[in-house]
Amino acid sequence: MSTYRLSTLLSPGAVAVVGASPRPASLGRAVLTNLREAGFKGQIGVVNPRYAEIGGIKTVGSLADLAFVPDLIVITAPPRSVAKVVAEAGELGVAGAIIISSEMGRGKGSYAEAANRAARKSGIRLIGPNCLGIMIPGVNLNASFAAHMPRRGNLALISQSGAIAAGMVDWAAVKEIGFSGIVSIGDQLDVDIADMLDFYAADLDTRAILLYIEAVTDARKFMSAARAAARVKPVVVVKSGRMAHGAKAAATHTGAFAGADAVYEAAFRRAGMLRVYDLRELFDCAETLGRVSPPRGKRVAILTNGGGIGILAVDRLVELGGEPAALSADLHKKLDAVLPTSWSGFNPIDITGDADAERYSATLSMLLADPDNDAILVMNVQTAVASPSDIAREVIRVVGEERVRRTLFKPVFAVWVGAEEAVTHGFDAASIPNYLTEDDAVRSIMNMVRYREAVQLLTEVPPSLPKDFDPDTETARAIVEKALREGRSWLDPLEISGLFAAYQIPMIPTLAATNAEEAVSWASSFLSQGVTVVVKVLSRDIPHKSDIGGVVLNLTSVEAVRAAVDEILARAARLRPDARLDGVMVQPMILRPKARELTIGIADDPTFGPVIAFGQGGTGVELIDDRSLALPPLDLPLAESLIARTRVSKLLGAYRDVPEVKRSAVALTLVKLSQMAADLPEIRELDVNPLLADQSGVVAIDARVVVRPPERKFAGRGNTHFAVKPYPTEWERHLSVKDGWRVLARPIRPDDEPAIHELLKHVTPEDLRLRFFAAMKEFSHAFIARLSQIDYARAMAFVAFDEITGELLGVVRIHSDSIYESGEYAILLRSDLKGKGLGWALMKLIIEYARSEGLHYVCGQVLRENTAMLRMCRDLGFETKTDPSEPDILNVRLPLTEEAARAARSA
Repeated sequence: MSTYRLSTLLSPGAVAVVGASPRPASLGRAVLTNLREAGFKGQIGVVNPRYAEIGGIKTVGSLADLAFVPDLIVITAPPRSVAKVVAEAGELGVAGAIIISSEMGRGKGSYAEAANRAARKSGIRLIGPNCLGIMIPGVNLNASFAAHMPRRGNLALISQSGAIAAGMVDWAAVKEIGFSGIVSIGDQLDVDIADMLDFYAADLDTRAILLYIEAVTDARKFMSAARAAARVKPVVVVKSGRMAHGAKAAATHTGAFAGADAVYEAAFRRAGMLRVYDLRELFDCAETLGRVSPPRGKRVAILTNGGGIGILAVDRLVELGGEPAALSADLHKKLDAVLPTSWSGFNPIDITGDADAERYSATLSMLLADPDNDAILVMNVQTAVASPSDIAREVIRVVGEERVRRTLFKPVFAVWVGAEEAVTHGFDAASIPNYLTEDDAVRSIMNMVRYREAVQLLTEVPPSLPKDFDPDTETARAIVEKALREGRSWLDPLEISGLFAAYQIPMIPTLAATNAEEAVSWASSFLSQGVTVVVKVLSRDIPHKSDIGGVVLNLTSVEAVRAAVDEILARAARLRPDARLDGVMVQPMILRPKARELTIGIADDPTFGPVIAFGQGGTGVELIDDRSLALPPLDLPLAESLIARTRVSKLLGAYRDVPEVKRSAVALTLVKLSQMAADLPEIRELDVNPLLADQSGVVAIDARVVVRPPERKFAGRGNTHFAVKPYPTEWERHLSVKDGWRVLARPIRPDDEPAIHELLKHVTPEDLRLRFFAAMKEFSHAFIARLSQIDYARAMAFVAFDEITGELLGVVRIHSDSIYESGEYAILLRSDLKGKGLGWALMKLIIEYARSEGLHYVCGQVLRENTAMLRMCRDLGFETKTDPSEPDILNVRLPLTEEAARAARSA
């Protein structure tokens, strides 16, 4: 539903420019000129009451005066008049408007807010304001003021910057790379990044999506759309503002190193997007994605006539995590037969500086047929012995012939050092990605590998929590709520100990003492067992105890404990006279000489909500700056991935006389922390430093926890503070249908894909046509993946299984619109199960879900001939109306709230 009307907006039959001017330098004139020069086939109208004609086209005073109703209008009018134009367009039935105009303002009372309010009344979609416009080469549409029109291709570019979009057009023209669409979204008043991701994810003419992002506004919507898109095609993102610091100082170590860009990095990774760091890398990704598919693995064969550049390529490949492909004995023997004895004998395959086209051809053919590599990088350094142009032509011929024979399942990349323009054009025409340097080429190859790995992670669905982990959420919530009732933002150490016990996170025993004598009493129980003691200041106002000398270690006698307590309390009173002193904590001294000091925590990001952090611990944690972040919820594989991205992870293995850390205990602790963040949105920052980890497990030595009243960050019900919505186990249902038939209905998971394929075998072609509005002969993995891989934020799907046989019986789904007001449903059942009440039960379930999420309507489209579905809709209370543009389709809608019902009755 976030793509509502976007198909018409991006492929209009007629366009009108509102505010065009005869001035050559005006935006309106530039847009009008581009529309005409691009060869747009539809009608073009111009609205400007001040002139009789502009650019040879007769103008009219208002949209209503046009002889046709445009599907799209482009507004370059003054900001104060934009809302009026939008309102008029909406009343006429215009699908969308591009607002080029800038200086619209933001927020309540602004011109932008007035335009958005006018658009909501009619459902007209808005792109902009303050944008470059859109360019859709496939329909010859250039509704922008860009200097050039891109050629047609299979890349989509979505950009928050008009300048970046224009620059990409200019670069692509030189490289002969085309686009399925370029959309400059500007200030995202209505259509945003997520809407466009949804659209181009489903667009059959788009092979990959490029993003330029400055900031995300609705993180949950963005993550939902990005994850859905990345599952079916590569999504490459470059974000500006990497060096910007957080807006507020953080109270904990975790909060301090969870900077804004680090959180974006975690978000992009969780979404399966491929992040690049500058425009050159974005251009290189466009070069690659526009021509080849990602390799199946990271084994790269490097073919070169220069040993030095080959070694540089291998160095860069290994540095970025790739593998030089091994040469089998059989391949080595074949290469020996065609290459001089002086060839390198290993990868990089240096076929020597006098290599001609024939030698390149023979070697490349063998590498293409070799199963032990996933990609091939062919490089050439110019010599006076052989023509680089001839060699390039031979490489192009070999690759082309392999493609024709359909045996080329691996991408080929090229680096021709100092290549002539004709060589570059030859590679471009042959769809062989080519680069100026070996570094550029290897980086692009590994970006594709990273994308493939990210997609594989997206499709995995391990259990969200270990089965034996059952946290005591009631106790934990009582601890947090008590602190909030008392107006405190910090939990005291005893409360933290109780909180961690509730979530089964091992922590050092902590006893509280109000004075020295009480501390001695507690310490004696440890000392009598030969355990030394630690004494720490106990104050809710002093979270960083070591900063005031509030920690004394290795106390071995009651006299030492008494002296330490007196010293700590005196020092605290002197250095922090404003702090309330509750006494001291007494803890046993934990001696684990071979344990590693780690840090884990929760930070609260203003855009993406809670973030889980892991890294090297100790007093120098900020200086060491060895940490990684991940968006919750976490499962064990995601926690392992979080650990692996740090330098300290290398120290978790065994070395010398130090045993290996029990990594599973570290990962499980991160999963528990993630669950704590899900259950207790009041926890805004949490920091464990150090967390000692060794072969026996983990134990938290010190921790700080900040609590504040929870904030509702995202739309919907349930968990509204995670950018990635957790798997909703609470929606598992046992349904009883006709004749006592028992059915299990639960939210869909990616691993349901095989069951969906099996379900479709039991649906007749006629039922498939009624469901999909077209004849469906086969269903690809990508198609089913879009059905089964959802993240439960804007979409929900329930699958129904027979409780006895385990067979999948049907699927019902709903997808909310871009403003979370209504949701569009769809349902599909096995054809042999009609009339048994399953469809009714699933529709009731999806309606219950939509109501619980706060949606106002459930709507859908039904073919007029689908009488069974229409009868069920009417029985459930849906209203039906003929679609104004498709008389064979009925639009059905069910009001879910009293407000929606009143609006329906008044309409």
